[in-house]
Amino acid sequence: MTRKGKGKYVGGKPKFKKNWQEESPVKAKKHLGQHFLTDEGVAYDIGNTLSLQGYKNVIEIGPGTGVLTKHLLKQEMDLVALDLDTESIAYLKTNFSLEHPELQQRKGTFKVIEADFLKYNIEELFGKEQFAITGNFPYNISTQIVFKMLEMREQVPEFSGMFQKEVAERICAKEGNKIYGILSVLTQAFYTAEYLFTVEPNVFNPPPKVQSGVLRLTRKENLKLDCSVPMLFKVVKAAFGLRRKTLRNSLKPFALSDNLKEDVIFGKRPEQLTVADFIALTKKIENDTV
Repeated sequence: MTRKGKGKYVGGKPKFKKNWQEESPVKAKKHLGQHFLTDEGVAYDIGNTLSLQGYKNVIEIGPGTGVLTKHLLKQEMDLVALDLDTESIAYLKTNFSLEHPELQQRKGTFKVIEADFLKYNIEELFGKEQFAITGNFPYNISTQIVFKMLEMREQVPEFSGMFQKEVAERICAKEGNKIYGILSVLTQAFYTAEYLFTVEPNVFNPPPKVQSGVLRLTRKENLKLDCSVPMLFKVVKAAFGLRRKTLRNSLKPFALSDNLKEDVIFGKRPEQLTVADFIALTKKIENDTV
């Protein structure tokens, strides 16, 4: 089966039997926020969200029982699976490869590392090379994963995976929406965000109490913004910190000049501003003189 563009295949999607797995090879741990995906069709769809155009390195965060991992490994990539769960790491290094001997003939490397993505020095894996990030992300740290990815944006052309539905929707939300916020603006300043599809709780073991959502982020060609990036982060966080207030009130800590505060933009609330508006606002604040 041949890839034809992002997530599209000549010949269509293969059919999978429903896999309502009663006995998981790895026990899900509540303190790690684990809910293991058991549906092969959903895993296939997530595994094919990356284009692999211009890079071959991929990090999978939270591989768990390897249901997504095996669909990633069917593609020509150098995959590194990172997980904090010792039991999951042991399974992926031993029984997983025995259960899927066909993957041993693939092109590309596969490494399994017991590590916390949020603390791990990714430069040890790929140096300065480009890499994508994917996974069924633990919901309790999914927002932190996005912020760390943004810090490494110059090396991450694509990012995809599964979040709690409301978080995925928030990342992809546009201005004027009540869920539009910090994550939306800061992510979309550098990436094009697409909400791809919703996943129901009954395809997980154990089932979460919420729906899940899969998204894809594709890095914009021009990463250089017309303002200071650290200042943009500060302005966006301050604005949405008091989201019901106008910017004239929420941005008081920036000690703006009276002249600048007369700008019509300061009479608006943060959810009314586009990403481009926030960039322009940040530039105005940087150039402000009392």
